[in-house]
Formats: sequence, structure tokens, C-alpha cells
Amino acid sequence: MSEQQQGQEQYALGRGTGPLRGVKVVEVAGIGPGPHAAMILADLGADVIRVERPGGSFLVGGPDDLLNRGRPSVALDLKQPEAVATVLDLVEGADVLLEGMRPGVTERLGLGPADCHARNPRLVYGRMTGWGQDGPLASAAGHDLNYVALSGALFGLGQDPARPHFPTNLVGDFGGGSTYLVIGVLAALLEARLSGQGQVVDAAIVDGTAHVNTMTAAFVGAGTFREERAVNLLDGGAPYYDLYETSDGEHMSVGALEPQFFAAFLDLLGITDESPGQADLDRYAEMRELITARFASRTRAEWTEVFEGTDACVAPVLRISEARQHPHLAARGTYVEHHGRVQPAPAPRFSRTAASLSTPPPARPGQQTRAALAAWGVTDVDGLLERGVAVQAD
Repeated sequence: MSEQQQGQEQYALGRGTGPLRGVKVVEVAGIGPGPHAAMILADLGADVIRVERPGGSFLVGGPDDLLNRGRPSVALDLKQPEAVATVLDLVEGADVLLEGMRPGVTERLGLGPADCHARNPRLVYGRMTGWGQDGPLASAAGHDLNYVALSGALFGLGQDPARPHFPTNLVGDFGGGSTYLVIGVLAALLEARLSGQGQVVDAAIVDGTAHVNTMTAAFVGAGTFREERAVNLLDGGAPYYDLYETSDGEHMSVGALEPQFFAAFLDLLGITDESPGQADLDRYAEMRELITARFASRTRAEWTEVFEGTDACVAPVLRISEARQHPHLAARGTYVEHHGRVQPAPAPRFSRTAASLSTPPPARPGQQTRAALAAWGVTDVDGLLERGVAVQAD
């Protein structure tokens, strides 16, 4: 049996090893945070079946799309009533449904919360959007950058006083989006097992991003945070919490906040006798010049050796391709090679029900249509394929 055939069999049998083993999830395919949330649930052992349109989306897909790992791809033409009925059949035996369409779309398809709860009152119905299910912008288009901007989080990001900088789509799509969808789904799933009733989880990126930013909101409310860039404790305003260039054009991260860590940092950097005190705000420019000059005198590798394993809170800035080789991440197996592709391992970790990677991303949308539908108890799979309701990729 080939590796891919083994992967298809594992999809069909649902052999997840994590703490969510036995939880069944229907994913109505979307992009970005929705697939990421489904990936997390699959990583943690849930039996997830991904329902997508024949041909998939132009933005995602293929064996390199790691967000689609750990679950089968089933291609259904949801414009056909019989395909909608098939999804409802899946819902009847599921614990969770995930969808990331604009508000009202699943209702128009016949797959809205009311339709699904009529078939399965215990279902947790997870909805992933940028703006949420209501409000003036609910039906408007948008992307991570817009949601992070409107939530108040983007303004303070970066060390450039002239303009904010954004860390790709980590803060919104995944930080305030998929992570909060998973939190909401797991909370609702626990409650459903107590009450016997499902509910809708409205996970909006604007809400989650604002919630991630609670500490900053607290600082603003207390008057201890200036709504400017590069003037506060954690945004590069303090010279002992910043990035510094090394002689080879690489960078080191410095997070020596506490006094004892700051003292260790100055000692290892070799500027204890020259540096101003940590609380001497008027001499921060002088301190920054000293630190900058010292880091510029050696390579990143040399400074890494100096600070590695100390309490100075200094670490090299690594590329993803370098991070997997760092001794600490290598020892923990933070990155693993699975089916020929290097990727992050499941997180977090569990002492008794360890999570593990199962199958690779499908090479094509609908690659496991026949096997997955049959495994989920759908009858007349051959008929669905013959009538074009479902599509089995070659």
C-alpha cells in the first residue's frame, strides 16, 4: 500500500490520537482562519471532514497547504439540493460544524444554524468572520489588516513613529480569529455535553483581536500607555526591549525587563560600567547607542553563544528555515518532518493523550470524497458521484 493510500485509509478510519479523539467536525471550507481552526482541532485528535467546492479555491490547496493537513477533502456542489442534504446527513452525526462565509450565506444554502440544529440539536455551530454576524459592517468585505486596524491593535504596532507595521496576518486571522474560534467551540462543546443543547459560536476577528489586546487597553485606561509608536515599554521605547543588528546584518532580540535580567544583560554585553541605569529615562538614547555599538561588533552566531542559556533574555532572530535547527526547538520537536514536508508539530502538548500528525494535505480537492463519505455513514455515495453531486478527484 502506498503512503498516500495509507493516508486515505487513515482519513476514513479517523485515527486521531489527541484529547479530542471521538469528536466529529464538519468543516465547510473557507480560507485563512477557518482552515487553521479545523487544522488545530484535527491536530488535537478530532475527526474532521472538509467539505469544499469541486476544484477548490484559487487561494489554497495542494500538498503544500499545511492548513489542510489531518483531514479528508470531500468535494460537493452545494448549489445542488442533494449536496446540501448530504452535508445535513454529516451534521446529524457530528459534534461541531465550522464555516467561514459571510453572514447569511449558509442560511441561503440551507445549511444555517436553524437547518443544522433541526437535524442535530446538540451541534456546536462555529462561525468565523472578520466583522461578526451583526453590526454595520457585518456584510462588508475585509481582510486581516482591516480588522486589526479597526480593533485598535494595529495603530501601536511597529517601531516606526511615522506609520504602523503589521506582522503579516498573525495578529488578526490567527491570533484573534482561528484561536478564538477554537476556544469558543471547545467551551460550547463542553457546555453541550452538560446541557444536551448546541449553540452558535460567533467568532469575529475584530472581537478576538480586541480581546488579545486587553493588556494594552488596561494600560491606556490607567494612563500608563502613550498611544504612539516606539515610546512605550514593549514597543521599542525602552532600549532593553528591542532588536539590534549584528555585524553580519542579522539581529538579536533583547527582552531584559526585570532588574536582575537587565543586570545580566549588561554584564554579558560588557557595558555594565558604561551604561546608564535602567530607570534613567533621560539617558535612554545614550544606553541605546552603547547597546547598538556592542551588538554591531560581533556576528549573530557569536552573540548567540554569549547569551545562550543565560537569564539575560536575549535570543537570535531566526528565519523559519533556521528555527527548526535550533538546539532547543530540535530537542522539543517543535518542527517535524512529516510526509516529506517540514512543519510545526501540534500544540499544546498533553501528558496522557498526546497529539500527533496523521495525514498530509490532500493533493487535490475531493481526493477522499468516496472514502470519507462512506466512513461517515453516507449512503449511495456512488449515486452522488454519478449524478455530479459529489466529485472524486483522480
